[in-house]
Amino acid sequence: MTITWTISQLDRKTADGFVTTAHWTATAVDGEHTASIYSTCSWADGTVNIPYANLTQATVLGWVWESVDKQATEDALAAQIALQKAPVTASGTPW
Repeated sequence: MTITWTISQLDRKTADGFVTTAHWTATAVDGEHTASIYSTCSWADGTVNIPYANLTQATVLGWVWESVDKQATEDALAAQIALQKAPVTASGTPW
C-alpha cells in the first residue's frame, strides 16, 4: 500500500502572508483499492512563522504531522482498504 499526503490549499493573512490553515489529503492506494481522508489544520497567529512565498509542501506537511496523529490517519486508511478487500456489508437486490 502506498500512502501519499498532499496539501491542496493554504489560507493566509494578506497583511503579513503567514499561513493560518492548511487543507490536506492523505490517499492510500493498494492495487485497485483507494481510500482517502481530507481535513484541515489551523494555527494561531504567529505559530507558523515562515512567509507564504518561502514555503514548500514538505514544510507544511511537517506542520500538519505535528498537529495530527499521522500514524492513526494512515491506520484508518489501511482499515478502509481492508474493508474494500473484504467487505462486511453489502447492498442490492436478489433479483
